[in-house]
Amino acid sequence: MSCSGEIVDEEKLIQIKPGILQQLKKAKYGVADHSTVELCHWTKKSFKHEGSCYKHKFYGISTHRCMEFSPAGMHCENRCVYCWRPMEFYDSLKMEPEKVSEPKEILTKLMEERKKLIMGYYGDSRNDKQRLDESLLPSHYAISLSGEPTMYPKLPELIKYLKSLEATKSIFLVTNGQEPDMIQRLQDKDALPTQLYLSTNAADYDSFLKINRPKYDDSWQRWNRTLEMLKHLDTRTVLRITLIRNYNDQKEMIPAFAAMLKQASPHFIEIKSYMHIGRSTNRLEHSNMLEMEEVRRFSEEVAKHSEIFSIMDESLVSRIVILQNNQRSINRWISAYSNTN
Repeated sequence: MSCSGEIVDEEKLIQIKPGILQQLKKAKYGVADHSTVELCHWTKKSFKHEGSCYKHKFYGISTHRCMEFSPAGMHCENRCVYCWRPMEFYDSLKMEPEKVSEPKEILTKLMEERKKLIMGYYGDSRNDKQRLDESLLPSHYAISLSGEPTMYPKLPELIKYLKSLEATKSIFLVTNGQEPDMIQRLQDKDALPTQLYLSTNAADYDSFLKINRPKYDDSWQRWNRTLEMLKHLDTRTVLRITLIRNYNDQKEMIPAFAAMLKQASPHFIEIKSYMHIGRSTNRLEHSNMLEMEEVRRFSEEVAKHSEIFSIMDESLVSRIVILQNNQRSINRWISAYSNTN
């Protein structure tokens, strides 16, 4: 029975294939039907007070109470060259509404999977037991992880369900911009996340194809539709640029990036170096990473050319610089917003 009262044939639900599921489990993913959850590197480090994610430094997100998950674990429209997720397993561009799990069912199952992952950390005395206890009840949700979450047809209902949970303080959604109609649905249904991220790794068509390796023929048009929506959405917006040496870090690309960012006018821009980790090591070299000083210089030049952005903060360990929009100034701290924003 679904949470809408309809009878659902679970045998017809989209399931991650058994062989892939075993590999994901081995990689410490929790899996439920077509959805995935994981404890990120920084969540695990936060249990030992060994550091926090840059989202804590930039926005005040509580790292150990962050749940990173995806309702579309093995579905994505792109095959990005820098992706460190198991995209080799992605097998479909379709998620039919009648074949997906209901939002409440997804969260119930993924919370249980996440709990199993966390329980293994209680045996290490270096971990803070109070933080482990608190982590069992997330206050922040990062809808990203593997796959493209906007492909999940019941995403508006999922975000509304998360907002209804008493402990929820914030929800971040990361998208590759290939489903502008879904972004519009989130707006129309009053189901936008607290903060919406758009991956923005190219300022021209050729670079876009080379970096994102999209499956849709009209991928550039789809992405630009999403970009154009940002300034009109009733939520906090961020453009995230992943810099890859010899792909999109050239100085001559800076004016085009700056013009694009000025046009989209998001509240923040995160500019970070590609990190040579996970599955991306099969496609890129360690030398494709930028040093922090290079990220700083690129960010400073983009800010100068844009004329409306300035440097707000940085995280050395994550090789990331964040810019803020001086024409659309908002409070950077998420604690200033309720879970209904």
